[in-house]
Amino acid sequence: MLEQEKNPRLSSFCIYLCSSILISLLVISTIATYQVFSIGPEQYSFVGKWGSKGVGHGSFAQPAGITTDSNGNVYVGDLTGISGKIQKFTGNGTFITAWGNLGFGPGTFTNPTQLSADSNDNIYVADLGNAETAVQKFTSNGTFLTSWGSTGLSDGQFINPSGIGVDSKSNVYVADYGENNRVQKFDSNGNFITKWGSTGTGDGQFINPADIAIDKLNNVYVVDRGNDRVQKFDSNGNFITKWGSTGTGDGQFQSPIGISTDRPGNIYVVDFGNDRVQKFDSNGNFITKWGSTGTGDGQFQSPIGITVNSKGIVYVVDGGNSRVQSFSLAPK
Repeated sequence: MLEQEKNPRLSSFCIYLCSSILISLLVISTIATYQVFSIGPEQYSFVGKWGSKGVGHGSFAQPAGITTDSNGNVYVGDLTGISGKIQKFTGNGTFITAWGNLGFGPGTFTNPTQLSADSNDNIYVADLGNAETAVQKFTSNGTFLTSWGSTGLSDGQFINPSGIGVDSKSNVYVADYGENNRVQKFDSNGNFITKWGSTGTGDGQFINPADIAIDKLNNVYVVDRGNDRVQKFDSNGNFITKWGSTGTGDGQFQSPIGISTDRPGNIYVVDFGNDRVQKFDSNGNFITKWGSTGTGDGQFQSPIGITVNSKGIVYVVDGGNSRVQSFSLAPK
């Protein structure tokens, strides 16, 4: 205390030096936290990851579909897992529960490709290869509620049910690729409402529609995988617009497979063949992209599923790396 009184300049310098060091540490910490991977006017940073190759809780054999509920919990479907084919996690990747063994009856799965949640946090699963229970509905804890579907070309029947989406009224939209190449719409109990689509390259036609997303206005976005594009429809199936072509440039795709929307209505597409995610506005205008081939943070090997929670956190199923990665909009 006496030394500080005799040397006030020294005391002030020490305070300045300590403050500078603290600020520098905070800056370094911030830089370490936000690893920016995206290219475009918006920047996305890596948040976290979980999962590894395996069959235990928190591990994945071949993860595919993913969705989130209103509480921020994350649900992941495993195509080739023997037991616990649907796993539920917190938003940070902490395991909560699992359900669904390998099988063909209600509450069991063969290949749960995509998942979606309604406003009541019920979980809907599209089960590829199990057309007899093509769509299954569960509570958020895995209690079986109902299922529907059978093999065929008629209304309510499926060949390869793949993508699934739920609108604000709990209507369910299912993409059915292969011989059907169409979208079917049902109420939340599986009663058929309408359908649209046929095989081809024209507007409203599909070649292997892979996944579906619904925005806040109940517009329907379909990943038209075989045509390397996204098509947008109203809730009755009327064509609105489309975007995409084959390639590696912005707005181009190589076998797009997953799609999701956020609260503002932006569209996120998993570009399977290019090992990346692309973000667009609701009219298909390119916003940003991130990802490259590899095993590091922000890299992918055959990404498949994608979902965005209410806070804008983007979760991507990195299928080839048997994990889930999360990303957020980086601070400017």
